[in-house]
Amino acid sequence: MVYSLGDFGSYWAGGSVARVSEGAPRDIAFTRDASYRYDPRGDFAINAAYVQYFVPMAARGAPVVLVHGGGMAGSCWETTPDGRPGWLHRLLDAGRAVHVVDLPERGRAGFAPAHMPGAPILRSLQEAWSLFRFGPEDGFDARAAYAAQQFPVEALEAFGRRFVPRWLGTAPVHLAALLAVLARTGPAVVICHSQGSETVFDAAALRPDLVVGLVAVEPSAFPADPATLATCPPVIVQGDHLDCSDEWRARAVRWSELASAVPGAQLIDTAHAVAPGGSHMLMMDRHSDGVLDAALAALRV
Repeated sequence: MVYSLGDFGSYWAGGSVARVSEGAPRDIAFTRDASYRYDPRGDFAINAAYVQYFVPMAARGAPVVLVHGGGMAGSCWETTPDGRPGWLHRLLDAGRAVHVVDLPERGRAGFAPAHMPGAPILRSLQEAWSLFRFGPEDGFDARAAYAAQQFPVEALEAFGRRFVPRWLGTAPVHLAALLAVLARTGPAVVICHSQGSETVFDAAALRPDLVVGLVAVEPSAFPADPATLATCPPVIVQGDHLDCSDEWRARAVRWSELASAVPGAQLIDTAHAVAPGGSHMLMMDRHSDGVLDAALAALRV
C-alpha cells in the first residue's frame, strides 16, 4: 500500500438553514468549570453531508464516491474491523481520487435534534450477527459462524463500535446531499452499500450525467424505474449464504431481476466469482480485495 497524495481534506455538501423559534433560554454547565446561558432558538445549519476526500498525486480515471449503508458512516470503507486496509486504501492504490461520504445525520455530518423525524434506532451486535449473515441466530454467543465465513467474526465488537444512530424517513435529505456531493466532484463512479442504494439509484436517475459508473453492494432498495439506469448500468455485487432467510432469498431474486432489466447491468455472485462465504459486509470481509477487483473490472471506467 504505497501512494502519494496530491491533496486531501474535507468539506460539507448540501444542507440548509432552519430557524427554531420554540424554547426559552436557560443556564447550562458545559464543563464542571464553565457555564453560560444557552438559547435553543435561532438559525441552524442542518442536513449537510460530510465528505473526506483524497486525491493521489497522479490521479487517473473518474473520482470514486463511497456511500455507506444504514446505521453506518463512511468509516465502513476505511480500515476493516480486523485491521486490514479497506476499499478506500485499495482505490487510492489504484490511482483513484476518493470521496468518502457521511450522509446527513450520520457520523461526522451531525444532526439537528429539533429537525429529526422522531427517535433514532441503533443496531445491536445480535441484530448485526443475524441480519448481516455472519452466522445463525443461535450461534451468536459462541461466535459460531456460517461455513467458510469471510467476515472476521473475532472482530465483531470492533465492528459494532462503528454503528451510529440512524433516523427513518430521511431519504429525501440524503438524496439532496448526495446530489450536492456529485455537483462538486463532477462525473464520478459511485459505490454504495445496502440502504445507500436508495439514495444512489435516485441520484443516478435525476443526474445521469454525474454518475459514470455504479457499483451496488447488496442493495436493499431498487430504482423506482430500472430504465432510469440505462445510461449507467449498475454492477450488483452479492455475497453468500443468501438462503438463510426468506428476506435474503427475496433480495437475491430482485438483484437478478434488476440485472436482467437494465441492458449492460451485471450481477457478480462473489461466492463463485471470488470465494465462498461472503457476508453482507463484503467491503470488510477477508476476500474484500478480490471483491473490489471484480467490481472494478466489471465497470471498465
